[in-house]
Amino acid sequence: MQAKKRYLILFSAGVSLILLFYLQGPASRRTPNRGDDPHPHWPPFSDPLQAFIPWDQTETEDYNVRASPRHKRDDNSGASKCRMDSCFDFSLCRRNGFKVYVYPQQKGEKISESYQNILSSIEGSRFYTSDPGQACLFVLNLDTLDRDQLSPQYVHNLKTKIQNLNLWNNGRNHLIFNLYSGTWPDYTEDLGFDIGQAMLAKASISTENFRPNFDISIPLFSKDHPRTGGERGYLKYNTIPPFRKYVLVFKGKRYLTGIGSDTRNALHHIHNSEDVVLLTTCKHGKDWQKHKDARCDKDNAEYDRYDYKEMLHNSTFCLVPRGRRLGSFRFLEALQAACVPVMLSNGWELPFSEIIDWRTASVIGDERLLLQIPSTVRSIHQDRILSLRQQTQFLWEAYFSSVEKIVLTTLEIIQDRVLQHNARSTLMWNQLPGGLFTLPQYSSYLGDFPFFYAVLGVKPQQKFTAVIHAVTPLVSQSQPIFKLLVAVAKSQYCAQIIVLWNCDKPLPAKHRWPATSVPVIVIEGESKVMSSRFLPYENIKTDAVLSLDEDTVLSTTEVDFAFTVWQSFPERIVGYPARSHFWDSNKERWGYTSKWTNDYSMVLTGAAFYHRYYNYLYTHYLPSSLKSMVDQLSNCEDILMNFLVSAVTKMPTIKVTQKKQYKETMMGQTSRASRWADPDHFAQRQTCMNKFASWFGTMPLVHSQMRLDPVLFKDQGNPSW
Repeated sequence: MQAKKRYLILFSAGVSLILLFYLQGPASRRTPNRGDDPHPHWPPFSDPLQAFIPWDQTETEDYNVRASPRHKRDDNSGASKCRMDSCFDFSLCRRNGFKVYVYPQQKGEKISESYQNILSSIEGSRFYTSDPGQACLFVLNLDTLDRDQLSPQYVHNLKTKIQNLNLWNNGRNHLIFNLYSGTWPDYTEDLGFDIGQAMLAKASISTENFRPNFDISIPLFSKDHPRTGGERGYLKYNTIPPFRKYVLVFKGKRYLTGIGSDTRNALHHIHNSEDVVLLTTCKHGKDWQKHKDARCDKDNAEYDRYDYKEMLHNSTFCLVPRGRRLGSFRFLEALQAACVPVMLSNGWELPFSEIIDWRTASVIGDERLLLQIPSTVRSIHQDRILSLRQQTQFLWEAYFSSVEKIVLTTLEIIQDRVLQHNARSTLMWNQLPGGLFTLPQYSSYLGDFPFFYAVLGVKPQQKFTAVIHAVTPLVSQSQPIFKLLVAVAKSQYCAQIIVLWNCDKPLPAKHRWPATSVPVIVIEGESKVMSSRFLPYENIKTDAVLSLDEDTVLSTTEVDFAFTVWQSFPERIVGYPARSHFWDSNKERWGYTSKWTNDYSMVLTGAAFYHRYYNYLYTHYLPSSLKSMVDQLSNCEDILMNFLVSAVTKMPTIKVTQKKQYKETMMGQTSRASRWADPDHFAQRQTCMNKFASWFGTMPLVHSQMRLDPVLFKDQGNPSW
């Protein structure tokens, strides 16, 4: 009976609630006004919906692994949420393009050599402006590289100094460079001052603190890292199969206490003294003996037995374990040595991860699976090893071999974010010649760049545009330029001829030019300067450009043959007049020679084919200082173009042979062509060589002995060199 009573009471209560809802509902609901939203909204939730995890697994290590550091960071309300669209003012870039301003150095402020190299690289780039009113991005002249309070390079009172800058604006549109942060014993990533809305270009940055598409991870580099140029990679030739004396090597400090000690302390477990050689030493720091363990003496003795460079150059893989911080000098050392890096630093945002696909040049290990590393690298097929090794060399030379390349890569990444419609593709960054030489403002289509033809399986157009550089007034119909016009126009591949009129006299009347089967367009040179011959004229519609001096002597057959050869090598300069460079050990400088020798390193643009993209690169990539030098001397523009193309391709130019010797002094002594016999002209070219080599930071020209002959070209049984 008691149970029945309880059921009746519950039933009555339920019926009462239902009646109450229906009776009061209409009175409580109103018709929405015109301005009200008729669609109901879900209530706002502060946290995103998480994937279901059983309650008894939320505290396990497996759960914490699946929740990535970046995911945990985003869930942390105290972490910075800065992104380009929230902490960057794009309007500053729309006015004057992507320009970078460096604050003037403050009196009494000391700057480390490494930071000065960074600032010099910016100031020497095409992005630099000395006018803050034109700037899109601002860089401090206060040294922020080393924020370890125990370091002699540490800058005190940085917080106050930065806040006093008139243009600081809470860091908006500012870029801060940093290599070292935190100090013993924790080595946190705190810089010791509020960066506000500034972007960080930081070494050893963790995925937990990294703000994607805002910050930039840069490599840790030493104070001895070259400012410009840098050494080439050590892979001189490909050995097949690509195995070396050692499979896996490492040589470095072992930390007995504190952060970073766990991984390096465990390396002895996989060291076998044969093909896996992992050496550590306790002998560093002032009080290492206070903390020495039972293995220290043995480790120190074995450490001293091996030469680090010998190991580096003779190993297939190089271990890159974390140290006190996530990054390590071993990373760049391994890249340069073509020793495939094996990353062992969990949570490290790899350098330039936004643009570089590190799976093609490294092995990403896991500190928790250290014992599996040897078997993992041994299982990698030799074809894959060769590919990884080749990619290390490309990445080293494209982005890491100098401070300048690291800085320019950083700036180009930011520019791509700002100019999203002209951003580079992943292939542009990860394929030769790399993003620094592939300017997306030229074209967004890969097939418009000569170095991507082979990758895409496309071929250049079957026509060329001839550009004749004219500096002499038209006096008689017997001048070489008329014969040249007729010979070039008869080529079956010629689409049009452009005469670039750089003469002081007015443009000749149309009837002065010979009648030809192809259009002849006469353009007045911009400011009558030498660099105008390499401007990216809109009239040039073909991929191939035939650059000619007005006094060049070529037959139609020779033009056709040179173009046929160029179609097989569209990324290089192909032509007739060759020159060479050499190192003068007595004067300790580069020399220039026109002597006929077995080898050459330049093909002059007085009679040469090249891709029209190089006109764009010459105009927009090279600094105004080099082009101004060319214009002031009225000389060396051909040498500068050779430097540029060789720097891009890392390959030599190609000489084709001619029935008649190429003559540079066909005109009389009254002609400007007589400069070739002028000793001052020759001395100028020597000076140019060294000035150009200084700017490039290295000598990009490559010697070759190959000469292609029209009879033997493509005859497999008869090489033509």
